[in-house]
Amino acid sequence: MHTILYVLTGVLILAFVIGFSQESMSVDETASRLKKATFAGGCFWCMEKPFEELGGVVAVTSGYTGGASQDPNYKNYGQGGHLEAVEIVFDPDRISYQRLLDVFWRQVDPTDPGGQFVDRGPHYATAIFYHDETQKELAEKSKADLEKSNIYGKPIVTPIRPAVPFYPAEDEHQDYYQRNPTRYGYYRHGSGRDRFLNAIWGETKKKWSQTELRKNLTPRQYEVTQEEGTEPPFNNEYWDNKKPGIYVDIVSGEPLFSSLDKFDSGTGWPSFTKPLKPDHIVEHEDRTLFTVRTEVRSREGDSHLGHVFPDGPPPTGLRYCINSAALRFIPVENLEKEGYGEFLPLFQD
Repeated sequence: MHTILYVLTGVLILAFVIGFSQESMSVDETASRLKKATFAGGCFWCMEKPFEELGGVVAVTSGYTGGASQDPNYKNYGQGGHLEAVEIVFDPDRISYQRLLDVFWRQVDPTDPGGQFVDRGPHYATAIFYHDETQKELAEKSKADLEKSNIYGKPIVTPIRPAVPFYPAEDEHQDYYQRNPTRYGYYRHGSGRDRFLNAIWGETKKKWSQTELRKNLTPRQYEVTQEEGTEPPFNNEYWDNKKPGIYVDIVSGEPLFSSLDKFDSGTGWPSFTKPLKPDHIVEHEDRTLFTVRTEVRSREGDSHLGHVFPDGPPPTGLRYCINSAALRFIPVENLEKEGYGEFLPLFQD
């Protein structure tokens, strides 16, 4: 009997040790793949919230970087040449650096070299600090694409600089929007930041809280558009829809694709040869799933839509493979009623 107990005890101890080791390995593996991103966008109070809301972001810290002095504080960081900035720790398997860049550009005025909104001075200027060559290349391309869009009508002056030591700000500046919501609300409103962003980007989902998004979208729609998910093939709303009409972003309502450009790709997802409005589509490099693909997002809603591949039919040779959950279909007979009458002439033949 004692021998059996000793054996059982040994087995339990061994199982515990193996389980503990596996858990430790899992934690270590997760920590080892985490990456950092650093952005300066004026007041760091305003830069924490939009990144902390993103899935795949592990931590966001307000602080100072870019200067020559060591251990700066809130009273002297500007004298040492530092900028207010946020350091983001993220899981690249869950969110891409490109996605973080997209969010950054939509929080700032990248044409202002003298500060941001009500906050003036070089210590409130914008900057992207890259941590490796891949981040540098993506940041430069992102900036070039934004410049090409001419959405601001002025040159983009945000510099792209190598990352240097980052110094966390004092505790009272961390998560300020959560700990001091009333004061933060007054400051944010008075700063002019939101008025500028709305004037540039329009009334988009950025005004929706996560609670509102979850309330207004189905679980699948939320997973696809907000978490870069993929719905199952042949088990989605529009893969075999043959009715004439257009497809709009489920979040923002911006027109994206037309049934005139839809074709049966045999994949089980809605497929199109081209966008209805090319300027409503944004493409990004996607390095998930151990391959390089081109992700497709909507410009105003910033919804993940799907991917585009170079294996489509003429005349473009492209296949925009889109999730039904990211779309809302508007049949021809409802275009006028729903405010999309400008597209009626396309279907009059």
